[in-house]
Amino acid sequence: MASIVKATRQTGFERKPLTRRIRQYLNQNGAFWLMALPGLLLIFVFAYGPLPGIVIAFKNYKFNLGIWGSEWAGLTNFQFLFRVPQAASALGNTLVMNGLFILTGTLVSFLLALLMNEVHTKLRARFFQSAMFFPHFISAIIISYFVLALLSTDIGIVNKTLVGMGLQPVEWYSSPEHWPAILTLVNIWKGAGYGSLLYLAGMLAVSPELYEAARIDGASKIEQIRFITVPLLVPVLIITTLLAIGRILFSDFGLFFVVTRDTSALYPTTDVIDTFVYRGLRKLGDVGMAAAASFAQSVIGFVLVLGSNLLVRKLDPERALF
Repeated sequence: MASIVKATRQTGFERKPLTRRIRQYLNQNGAFWLMALPGLLLIFVFAYGPLPGIVIAFKNYKFNLGIWGSEWAGLTNFQFLFRVPQAASALGNTLVMNGLFILTGTLVSFLLALLMNEVHTKLRARFFQSAMFFPHFISAIIISYFVLALLSTDIGIVNKTLVGMGLQPVEWYSSPEHWPAILTLVNIWKGAGYGSLLYLAGMLAVSPELYEAARIDGASKIEQIRFITVPLLVPVLIITTLLAIGRILFSDFGLFFVVTRDTSALYPTTDVIDTFVYRGLRKLGDVGMAAAASFAQSVIGFVLVLGSNLLVRKLDPERALF
């Protein structure tokens, strides 16, 4: 036994005391944990801290009784949510609009990243990146006035252009059939530039030697993108798509409520789960129904992520999220 301990010490495999190992770990990784601390606190406070409030979805919540003093309602809140006729329309609109957002947003973000990857001058790159990222930080209130300036029936730029071309003006805020395309364009303008950041980072991580070897072999720029850039970024595309699918039942409230100016004529195509629940909460004050809707959105999104990841795993196990 003594010979084993002696050999262990000589080879450097002697087990260090716990405090020493902790101190060594903190010396190596303490700075990274310190940088991550604000984000971890944010997640804990706003994501994990409110989790006990899920119980509201199963209670007939009364403000004067509080969460734990209110009576249990079982699945009544969920039944009320899905029995209302407008709920089915809101669910369909949510799936259709978010499906459009995922498809167009991913495609445009990827194309913008490809274009930005070809800008090699630092000054130009900074200018274009700032111009693309800027819309992401504009509030929905400001965007609603931009859209109003374009689509106002009387003084809107679009209608004035149509009249100037000899066409009839369109009453945009009473024509719900046009708004899926309008909201998709607004969503692209607002988020595609910011969304391209992840793809651009992935492209910058690709070894330049691969492109140099492709150029030597006579590959054109399109062929380099097709056979080098796209295959190497497929894992990133899959991850972002899976995460987006997990949020497919959640909508940008500002986009659907503020930009449309909560116009009732547009509800057939713009009323989504979030706006539907908000109006129900504002009119009825039913907190339990709102909590049930949020809980159902999270559970269904979780199931969709698992299902999508399982499909990816069957097609290509190495590209699955987990």
